[in-house]
Amino acid sequence: MIELAILASANGTNAQAIIDAANSGKLDANVRVVLTNKPEAGVIERARKAGIPVEIIPSRGFKNRREEYDALVVEALRKYDVDTIALAGWMRILSPVFINAYGGRIINLHPAILPSFKGHKGIEDAYAYGVKITGCSVHLVVPELDAGPLIIQAAVPVKGDMETLEAQIHRMEYRILPQALQWFSEERILLDGKHVRIVESAEECKKTDYIEGCLVSPPLEEKI
Repeated sequence: MIELAILASANGTNAQAIIDAANSGKLDANVRVVLTNKPEAGVIERARKAGIPVEIIPSRGFKNRREEYDALVVEALRKYDVDTIALAGWMRILSPVFINAYGGRIINLHPAILPSFKGHKGIEDAYAYGVKITGCSVHLVVPELDAGPLIIQAAVPVKGDMETLEAQIHRMEYRILPQALQWFSEERILLDGKHVRIVESAEECKKTDYIEGCLVSPPLEEKI
């Protein structure tokens, strides 16, 4: 079981996927707090409806003061005794202050197949480039932007317009982010340099590596 904090800056659909997975028993996590840097973020109402405490720490005015802002965030999170951090649409680059506080226990969701199309416009950049396959990635956070070891990725074929692609990528995000957190909860993530290895489950489970026309690696798991 992990004691989880979710950091989100916008509507919070990925936060909702985590909350739903925890409530349904698919994810062994206590979501202790949702923290946002945007007072108007939709994730606030989602958390409150779920009965989860919310911390709102506006980031306006901290553009070139990342360490100072992150110190405030870390101070807030310590009140909830969290041990794992999920960045689910967190639109800020973490400073060493944050990474040193929770090193090795911070995961980020990125809407592209890393290491391609880093940055906050992953979907738009991939579509504009004309790729035939893009997707989403969950990775461990390191000081370099979108450069941490990869835990799980989903490959999404590009069909239709960008809005169609965006919707399909989001559907895969809702699958792979809770899965990565569950592997954390089961202590099955082993790190060897830049390589993440998922230890085999002690319980029998169904593995799915192809879903809704998309390839997922490592496969999604469902306990039997």
